[in-house]
Amino acid sequence: MSGSSLRWLGLLLAAAALGFLGWQEWLRRQAAALPAGIVSGNGRIESVQVDVATKYAGRIRTVTVREGDMVEPGQVLVHLDTLELEAELAKGNARIAEFEEQVAQAKAEIVSQESQRLYARHQMDRAERLLGSRTITRDEYEEKESKLEVADAAVNAAKAHLRAVQQSVEVAHAEVRRVQAEIDDTTLHAPVRGRVLYKLATEGEVLAAGGKALTLLDLGDIYMEIFLPARDAARVKLGADARIRLDVRPEYAGRATVSFVSPEAQFTPKQVETASERDKLMFRVKLQVPPDLVRPYLERIKTGIRGMGYVKVDAAVAWPDELDRPFPPPEPAAEPAPALPPVAPATPAPAA
Repeated sequence: MSGSSLRWLGLLLAAAALGFLGWQEWLRRQAAALPAGIVSGNGRIESVQVDVATKYAGRIRTVTVREGDMVEPGQVLVHLDTLELEAELAKGNARIAEFEEQVAQAKAEIVSQESQRLYARHQMDRAERLLGSRTITRDEYEEKESKLEVADAAVNAAKAHLRAVQQSVEVAHAEVRRVQAEIDDTTLHAPVRGRVLYKLATEGEVLAAGGKALTLLDLGDIYMEIFLPARDAARVKLGADARIRLDVRPEYAGRATVSFVSPEAQFTPKQVETASERDKLMFRVKLQVPPDLVRPYLERIKTGIRGMGYVKVDAAVAWPDELDRPFPPPEPAAEPAPALPPVAPATPAPAA
C-alpha cells in the first residue's frame, strides 16, 4: 500500500473516531440537559415480524407479492396447488350422492315393510275373531301371529338400515367439509397490515406442513427498545408517557407509551452507545408507538432507523420544547400531470 493510501486511511479513521466522540458528547449533553423527571436511552425503530406459513404440505402455485410490497389484512399472498384435493373433493361428493340414493332406497323399503306389517296386523285381528268363534285352529292362529312378528322385525331392520346409511351420509359430508377446509387453507392470506420483508419460497417449490412462504413486518406494531440502568428503570411505570426522536429527523419527537419493562437485568447490548454504561447491567424498556400515529406514515416507515427514546418517570414534569414537537403530516403524493389531448392533423386548404 502506498504512502498516500495510508495517509488517506489514517485521515478516514481519525474522522470516524472524531465523529464517534462527537456523537458520544452529543448524547451526554442531551442527557444532561433533560429535566430530572425524564430519562433517556438510544435504540432503533423495530416491528413485529409475522411468518406466513402453510398448514398442510403442498406445492406453491403462485406468489402474488414481492419483497417490499405493502399488504392489507386478508389479502391473498400465496396459492398452493389443489389438484389432488379437488380430486378428493369430487370423490367425496360422489360418495354423498351414492349414500343419499341408498337413503332413498332405505326409506322406500321401510314403506314396503310397514305395508306388509299392516296387512299382517289385519290378518292377525281377523284370526283372533275367528279363533274366538272356533272357525280356525290354534295352529292357524299362531301362524298369523308369527307372520306379524316377522313383519315387525322387518320394519325394525329397515329402519336400522336407514339410520346406518344416514350416518354414512353424515360421515361423507364431514369428509367433504374437511377436504374443502384444506383447500381453503391452501390460499394464504395476510394476517396483518404490513410490508413483505422476505420472500422465502417461489413458484413450484414444495413446502412441508408449517413451511414458511413469506415474512411480513407488522406495521401496526411499531416500537423502540431502549436500555436503562437500574436507578432509572426502577422509576419507569407501564403506560408512562414517552417520546421518540429519530436520527434522520431529530427536530421532531413522536409520541409513545411504555408497554414493557423487563423484570430481569441483562448485560448492555452492543448497540447501546453509552460507553460509561457498557459494563453494567441494564433493563430493557419497550416504547410502543400508537397505531393511529403510525397509520399516516405506513408507506415511509423503515425499521432499523436509530434514535433516542425518552420516558417520563415523574408525571408532573413537562416535556421540553424540543421533545414536544410532533412529526408533521406526510406530504401528499404528487399527482401525475394530465396527458395532453392528441393534436388533430391540420386540414389542408382546398385547392384554388
